[in-house]
Amino acid sequence: MGGDLHITSGDASGNCLVQSGLSGDVVVWRDILYDGPRRAGWPNDDILQARAQFLDAGTDGAIGLKPIFNALKKQYAALENTSAYDRVILWFDSCLFDQAMLVHLLARLYEKRAQPVELICVDSFPGIVPFNGLGQLSSTQLLSLFETRRVVTEAQFQFATSVDEALATRNLSALSEIAKCVLVPLPWIPAAVARWLQELPDAVTGLGRLEELALEAIRKGAMTPQAIFSATAAA
Repeated sequence: MGGDLHITSGDASGNCLVQSGLSGDVVVWRDILYDGPRRAGWPNDDILQARAQFLDAGTDGAIGLKPIFNALKKQYAALENTSAYDRVILWFDSCLFDQAMLVHLLARLYEKRAQPVELICVDSFPGIVPFNGLGQLSSTQLLSLFETRRVVTEAQFQFATSVDEALATRNLSALSEIAKCVLVPLPWIPAAVARWLQELPDAVTGLGRLEELALEAIRKGAMTPQAIFSATAAA
């Protein structure tokens, strides 16, 4: 087969990659890998079924259990097939959603000894303020990031594997230490993990940060779901 395999999160960035003119196949990874049932290492069908049930419940059945399970299986099948490509290029940003996905993908690619793997990861883009992620970019803007890609190092693979295992097992001690790190092979991880830790129930209120922000928005007058969502996202 040959060519490039591009992997990203979010259909918006995936569609832009398709439209950018870059050669190769595009896989959009769809999973909330910092939440729900997990296991360290490559997932088996039991874990994928449990994750499908978790995602089906979270979307109130809008997608359907079987389509979600089949989509998860298809994603991992793409990782199994990386040897058919000349290289794998990962496109992600610095948010918790993307970073949890990134370390999981790096860990699994490392497990499969995929080579070479290249990474594009950004936490800002000129002229876009606030920058919320790759999904804001046009195909032209996304294409401009292509030359920023770097080959993933052994240290990055190993660090990603340790972070993914900590997230999968909810090892709070390990995650707390990771959140305090300053110099790490993947520099966006400590802030992302710190954000994950903020969602743990507060000892006094029992609420995570997202729930607290939603209540604060309501206190300030946001009375519709859209208004609450907008205020919470802005915060």
